[in-house]
Amino acid sequence: MVIRANPIRSRLIEGGYAYGTMAMEFFTPGLPGTLAQAGAEFVIFDMEHSGVSISTIKTVIAASHGASLAPLVRVPAAHYHLIAPVLDAGAHGIMVPMVENVEQARSIAEWCRYRPEGKRGLAFGIGHDEYSGGDVVKKMAEENARTLVIALIETMSGIANVDKIMAVPGIDIGWLGHFDLTNSMGITGQFDHPDFLKAVDRLVAACTKHGKAAGFLPSSPEMARDWMAKGFRCLAYGVDVGLIQASLSSGIAAMRGFHTGRPAELG
Repeated sequence: MVIRANPIRSRLIEGGYAYGTMAMEFFTPGLPGTLAQAGAEFVIFDMEHSGVSISTIKTVIAASHGASLAPLVRVPAAHYHLIAPVLDAGAHGIMVPMVENVEQARSIAEWCRYRPEGKRGLAFGIGHDEYSGGDVVKKMAEENARTLVIALIETMSGIANVDKIMAVPGIDIGWLGHFDLTNSMGITGQFDHPDFLKAVDRLVAACTKHGKAAGFLPSSPEMARDWMAKGFRCLAYGVDVGLIQASLSSGIAAMRGFHTGRPAELG
């Protein structure tokens, strides 16, 4: 059994781009196939804010494998007991919130990879190796190569230490948590504030310096274009709730316009 590969990680390491989305509400077996057909290369299943269980996460990870969609999971916090079950379920990557210092980053990187690169606990013949037998040493090396580790930088402390965080081997992406960062800075939602823009530049510079990708969650094509111009290479386009609301709102507005004789502008 050859471990299912994760081309997203290798592409980002080589300086390329990756495009996906985030799911916070609709954890159904059909979601991964739907996202893949729309062109998504990865999906981040959120456990931090959704309250979804590990049992549900296991179901959507398995469905992602079938859809050839890279399943990533945002865990609730930086703890081994929250990360290990998700990786054992078959996640191709982990996003960890509120990464603020190099010690945290080192622990996260170690928890996500087997020895000699880390200290992930061993269990085989389960979800992550698709219930197969085979050479476990080979499996360990292949999983180390596929696991994408995302540090979510979303506080002033995280920005202050971002260069050291991104220097840690095994941290692959520095992801900008833009809302939380502005809140931490006392300028909630002020994404054009000079201090916020300086923080963004600092994160991108650290990622570039250490050969890591910068990640962001745009909510429109225009926003994606602008943030890609800043140097972001891993983009999760919107969240499932927002995407369905935006599409439905546009369609319903158009139908009401047809009925009243004042059609809404179609986009």
